[in-house]
Amino acid sequence: MKLEGLSRHIARSMMAIALSVSLLVLLTSYAFFFLWLTYWPENFDVQNMVPTVPEWIWMICTTLVGVALAVVVGVKLSKRILVPLNSVADTIRRVAQGDLAARADAGDRSLGEAASLADDFNLLAEKLQRMTQEQTFWNAAIAHELRTPITILRGRLQGLAEGVFEPNSALFQTLLNHVDGLTRLIEDLRVVGLAESGHLDLQVLESDLDAEVQDLVDFCDAALRSAGQRVVLDLQAGPVRCDPMRIRQALLALIENVRRHAVAGTVLIRSRREGGNVSLSVEDDGPGIPQEFASQVFTAFRRSSSPHLQEDHKGSGLGLAVVAAIAHAHGGQATCRSTERGGSLFELRWPGASPRKSPDLGISLLD
Repeated sequence: MKLEGLSRHIARSMMAIALSVSLLVLLTSYAFFFLWLTYWPENFDVQNMVPTVPEWIWMICTTLVGVALAVVVGVKLSKRILVPLNSVADTIRRVAQGDLAARADAGDRSLGEAASLADDFNLLAEKLQRMTQEQTFWNAAIAHELRTPITILRGRLQGLAEGVFEPNSALFQTLLNHVDGLTRLIEDLRVVGLAESGHLDLQVLESDLDAEVQDLVDFCDAALRSAGQRVVLDLQAGPVRCDPMRIRQALLALIENVRRHAVAGTVLIRSRREGGNVSLSVEDDGPGIPQEFASQVFTAFRRSSSPHLQEDHKGSGLGLAVVAAIAHAHGGQATCRSTERGGSLFELRWPGASPRKSPDLGISLLD
């Protein structure tokens, strides 16, 4: 059997240990006999100091057997250690070649450190695979979201260039609406991307949250009424520390979500200061969030497959992800839950006194 690398080193080390122990036993034996002869000579037979041939044979055989046992133990130990190490090394090569589904074998779990190394590498590979899948999904989703408005714009502009369409204010307004949609999509992508990387800067200042909400609701009132929805305000937050532009952006996304997906009825918007936290919520009359979709409601490009949603009312799938990103940037969180009357309640909650810097996200909060 040919030993290489770590196996050879372990076998050599075990041989050295066995040989050292044998020599130590022999030398200490002679030291013991020397002390016996020096201090108790009357009890010692000097003629028997030189080992006999059988004694030499016994000492040599004992040493060889000890070395052989050390080699066997060393080889077995090295195999147990090398199973997870070789598996990790082989899996690293496979991952480097693009096989992100490869996983290492932990082997004998009695060797805790080696098994932990394999487990940690498997966890790393799993996260890398998940991130790659998410990146692929994001690329496909972004391409899908950009394709439709760009195709429409290209068709309209080509028609104008070839004289198919007659230039008029209605056509130009349609083109502007598509450009505005692209602008919102790009801004949403920018916000989510910056939040994911921990670089979403906030301009935090003392702001009247209730006034900001009232102003935005007045702006959106006509669109909500056209969808058969009536806004009821219950605002009791007053001045709070936040980035008013980002909070308006998050609230606009929630209102747009209600306009697109909720049934005609009442939309209740509340603001509160409870202890050291600020909350802003939007509640509708239904139809609510499907149970299987609840855990992904704030994930980018995830859409509910509910049959009541028409294809042209599904949106980009980024609005609620923007809401969650802005809440996290303020050091808070966004939540969603069903209400007793069958609707949905979306809530942003963040600390009333925002810190200067978020240690978890590395997000600078500037006055």
